Amino acid sequence: MSLGLIGKKLGMTKVYTDKGEAVAVTVVDVSGNQIIQVKRSDGKDGYTAVQVGYGDQKEFRVTKPLMGHFKKHGSGAKKIVKEFRLTGDDKLPAADAKYDASMFSNGQIVDVIGTTKGKGFQGVVKRWNFAGQPQSHGSMMHRRPGSIGCRLTPGLVWKNQKMPGHDGTTRCTTQNLVVVQSRPEEGILLIKGALPGNKGSIVVVRPGKKAVVKK
Repeated sequence: MSLGLIGKKLGMTKVYTDKGEAVAVTVVDVSGNQIIQVKRSDGKDGYTAVQVGYGDQKEFRVTKPLMGHFKKHGSGAKKIVKEFRLTGDDKLPAADAKYDASMFSNGQIVDVIGTTKGKGFQGVVKRWNFAGQPQSHGSMMHRRPGSIGCRLTPGLVWKNQKMPGHDGTTRCTTQNLVVVQSRPEEGILLIKGALPGNKGSIVVVRPGKKAVVKK
């Protein structure tokens, strides 16, 4: 994984291009990111990574071992702590590098990682996009899943059988999104399209792995 930013999804709005076209964007607040610890491959941990904290937190809400870790590296208590693993020490940020929205430029391709909205207990039609049974009079099987068994052989229900159950609240990565505007002075990113999760949910913005330019 490349170095990215932790942010909060604020909601959606629209901006206009130079041609007058309206573009739907999601506003992500990335202010308050702080590098807590830098790990090197030749150090104690044996791998290269950057540990990042986001969102100030009251000290009494943090465990004493974690608070000691924050103080050791000259940081205050943080709500979210995430580690970005890098491929080598040459990928580590410079000591004087800015760690804010200026990491991303206008038009850059990014991936956004978040947790999808929870939808509760759902049936197979909504959860797995089943077509459903006949809707005509007398069917009595309209939205039911149908048979799940295989008779005597093998005499069991296969693992991962698609059935009703809890839907949503899963980790989701949306790839190849475009940064319409990067506003470091306001600490926000305007990213084209929708992002996974509710308003106020935490997301991670990183440079796109596949970087396919959408026309």
